Amino acid sequence: MLAPTPRRSFLSEPALFWGIAVLLLFAGIGLRDPWPADEPRFALVAKQMVESGQWLFPMRGNELYADKPPLFMWLQALVLLVTGNLRVSFLLPPLLAAVGTLALVRDLGRRLWNADAGAAAGWALLFALQFTFQAKRAQIDPLAMFFITLSMYGLLRHLLRGPDVRWWLIGWCAAGLGVISKGVGVLALLVLLPAAYAWWKRWPGIGRVRAVEWIGGIAALLLPVAAWMLPMLLAVHASSDPALHAYADNLLFKQTATRYANAWHHQQPAWYFLVVMATQWLPTIAAVPLVWPRWREALRARDPRVLLPLAWVVLIVVFFSLSRGKREVYILPALPMLCVALGPWLREVLARRWVQLACFAVAVLFAGVLLAAGLMVVAGHPGFEARLATLQGATNGNALGAMFAGIGAAGLLACAWLRPRRGMQALLAAITALWLGYSLVGYPLLNDVSSARGLMRATGQRIGPQAELGLVAWKEQDLLLADRPARTFGFLRPAAAQMHDARAWQSAAPATRWLLSEQAALDNCSVPTAAIDMGVFNQRHWWLLPATATRAGCTPASTSAAPAESDE
Repeated sequence: MLAPTPRRSFLSEPALFWGIAVLLLFAGIGLRDPWPADEPRFALVAKQMVESGQWLFPMRGNELYADKPPLFMWLQALVLLVTGNLRVSFLLPPLLAAVGTLALVRDLGRRLWNADAGAAAGWALLFALQFTFQAKRAQIDPLAMFFITLSMYGLLRHLLRGPDVRWWLIGWCAAGLGVISKGVGVLALLVLLPAAYAWWKRWPGIGRVRAVEWIGGIAALLLPVAAWMLPMLLAVHASSDPALHAYADNLLFKQTATRYANAWHHQQPAWYFLVVMATQWLPTIAAVPLVWPRWREALRARDPRVLLPLAWVVLIVVFFSLSRGKREVYILPALPMLCVALGPWLREVLARRWVQLACFAVAVLFAGVLLAAGLMVVAGHPGFEARLATLQGATNGNALGAMFAGIGAAGLLACAWLRPRRGMQALLAAITALWLGYSLVGYPLLNDVSSARGLMRATGQRIGPQAELGLVAWKEQDLLLADRPARTFGFLRPAAAQMHDARAWQSAAPATRWLLSEQAALDNCSVPTAAIDMGVFNQRHWWLLPATATRAGCTPASTSAAPAESDE
């Protein structure tokens, strides 16, 4: 079924789209440090790669980091090597991945339908809350999303607009790159299941794949995986270090098959991703009920351009829903293909007057709530002020309140200018104000308490430039942002074991060595009156311990504390 070809809108202009996309995505870059939970981990690994020159085996402090394949951290390390700027290097790879994903979605929509369909798909993706939020967070998921989208792009170019063997091979190779970014890149190949159904039912408009193309595709998939895995496995095989053998086992088995089949954390109910889609994919997901009749007509007309992306989205959601371990970012790669499937009919939906009025009402409500909440904080309303003051330990509640009030005011001004007949544009303007305010004002305001910058600055000032620092029960952001080389005693080791080794290290030079420890690691041998309270950062209470903060001759009551758990 052919999509309508409506009169061209100014929203179809590429210059406008890319100007707003770059503004939203890159606003605030360089204004903050990595924030927990995941950002400091990857940035620390990348920083240690650059400093050590050892890139094959990622390190977190003095321990191997086996939770994820290394591609994302390699990219961060490369940018750090070129720029020398940590605040740029940790954010640039996911931002570029997001830009690449937008370009693929726009072009795929154009090739499958028309330029308006591609433009609408791009706008729908850019303003979906989860997409923009994750693009501005330095996690692996935007990179995995890019490679999965690139894989889908290549496969669909061949299947629906082919034959195009080059793009078929690129699609398989991109799936392999997705594997060495997060392990799930191969899920793009699930699109071959609805393709097989279309072949079986003899749907028109879908090309066949020859045996030689299947063989070439599999080879292209294995090429990037082998380029990383073979040198790693050969180095492990040649080594007698049990830590390297444990690294390979953990990465290849525990963090893949075991993590999916027998998840040990982030356990959620089966319907969890439906809630994620209904909330974090707004406002895009709201168009699904309105476009559904068009999808139904297209499927009845046996249009594979709708079947393949739409069925693949369902398969991705079902696949991750079957595992007990769930995080909202797992289904992020499905969002671009949903937007591609929505694109041909979004203009038709937005032409309805009641849709524009509904969008306008949501925009006014959203901006009004932000304005009211911000003003109540600035005016000293106890409930709002207290809640904002506890946000990540923040103490600058008035400034944050002013930020929210400014975002709300900007949104309301946009609504007043655009008026109800352009309600969708008003809603997009309100969301734009949110992202710009959060990035340009919120980043600097929250950075000291959301990162470890404030804690490590205060620690360095307290102990002086000549002192040595050891970290106990530490988090990645502490080592990453320390103002000097810091000594660590393991990361996943039990906190009691870390404290034991840290005290032995400190006792060798008690006058110049200090320990920074989370409160949970303090034991009966700690002297509270000699410890320095550094305050609460990242929802953890930190103490600075001179040598006098340990009781002489004391034996800790317990040395079997549980090991630290990864936040992933």
